[in-house]
Amino acid sequence: MKKNYELEYYDETGNWNFDEFEIETEYLTKWDLFEELQKNVGKDSRILDLGTGGGEKLLKYFPDCLEIVGTDLSKEMIKTAKNNLKKSKRNNIIFRVMDNLKMDVPDNYFDIVVARHTVTDPKQIYKCLRKNGILLIEGIDKYDCYSLKRLFGGGQGYFDSKPISIVDYENVLYAGFSDVELIPIYEREYFKNKKLFINFLKKVPILYDFNEVKKTFSSHDEKLLNQYISNNTFQGKIFLPRVLYGIIARKK
Repeated sequence: MKKNYELEYYDETGNWNFDEFEIETEYLTKWDLFEELQKNVGKDSRILDLGTGGGEKLLKYFPDCLEIVGTDLSKEMIKTAKNNLKKSKRNNIIFRVMDNLKMDVPDNYFDIVVARHTVTDPKQIYKCLRKNGILLIEGIDKYDCYSLKRLFGGGQGYFDSKPISIVDYENVLYAGFSDVELIPIYEREYFKNKKLFINFLKKVPILYDFNEVKKTFSSHDEKLLNQYISNNTFQGKIFLPRVLYGIIARKK
């Protein structure tokens, strides 16, 4: 049986909170997933959040409505989410373990499905949405952090023949959704110092596959990182270009 390195990685990570890195983000694209969510939610809405992680974004940005279900494949992430839920004192939210590719939710039940930085099966999502239901996706694209990946000669999506944004867009269309829109999202992130920048790269699978995510870097890696930092430091801050994508689609 093939080892699930991705699940192991997220179980070990245990949370998806990035406050510790003190990232300053400059938003270059006027599209925000949570603003789209606010536009489409009503007091009687049921929302499914796929790949919820530790529930950090859900608890901070999801509006009050009838019901919110946050799911993640990682038991440790869901454990963190439940602890965060207790602190929030919100009572319309449930967190539970679920595989996005083997969804066990009712058909024609949710009004909105949100999928952030996670694998999806749009056909299964289509089944669980009610008529006129909305799908919102945000993901990280092939050319994210591309100058850093080129320096290392690899990284997340680097060798993909087709950007994941296009793959997701086509799969959503093939699943039967209507009014499907794909939005390229460009951002700039700034880190205050080398320590915060490197600790960030140790947590996220940008430079390596899930079975290679490193807690330490080799001397060669350090040399490349120093080269990147030297070439991408502006006004005392380390610059990292981000390329994401958004998808909004409707079930008619």
